[in-house]
This record gives sequence, structure tokens and C-alpha cells, in this order.
Amino acid sequence: MKTRNYTPEIKERAVRMLIEAASDYPSTWSAIQAIAPKIGCTPETLRSWHKKHIEQTIPASVQAQSQEQRIKELERENRELKQANEIIRKAAAFFAQDYASAVHPSDDSIH
Repeated sequence: MKTRNYTPEIKERAVRMLIEAASDYPSTWSAIQAIAPKIGCTPETLRSWHKKHIEQTIPASVQAQSQEQRIKELERENRELKQANEIIRKAAAFFAQDYASAVHPSDDSIH
């Protein structure tokens, strides 16, 4: 079977056609199957071009979004840990005070 070389322009045009027409079809795969013969390639070839296009254009925005989401999660966790530390600090002070009064009772009862 002979392999055909497609120019970057043809690949780009095919992917653009697929993206524009995808909403007219029930699935991306059905759009690929309809558009590939018009380009003169197999559906699998068009699918791989589309996949490569998505990998090249989307990861940066997804990565930025996931980093932003991760920062928000870490900030929330940091706030919760600070609150927990403050509760522990107050509890430790309370129990230290209670312990001190139990170990060293006041001398008022002797007089």
C-alpha cells in the first residue's frame, strides 16, 4: 500500500474543516468519517491529525488551568492547617494552665 505525503497546509485545512463541522455530527468520529474522503485520506489519518492538533493547542491552557486549580487547593489547605494549628495551640495552652494549677495548688486553702 502506497503512503501519501500531505502538506502541512492540507493537514491544517482538514483539521479546521473537522473542527468547524464537528457540531453538525453526533460525534467527532462520525464527522471524521464524513470529512476524510473529501480530503482524500483515511479516517484514521484525519483522526491522528486532529489528535496532534489538540495536543499542540490545548495542553498549555489545561496546564495553566490545572496549576491555578492546584494553587487554590493548596491555599485552602493552608488556611485549614493554620486554623487547626491555632486550635491545637489554644488547647495546649489551656491544658498546660489546667495542669499547672493541678500540680501546684494555690496556698489559699492553708491559711
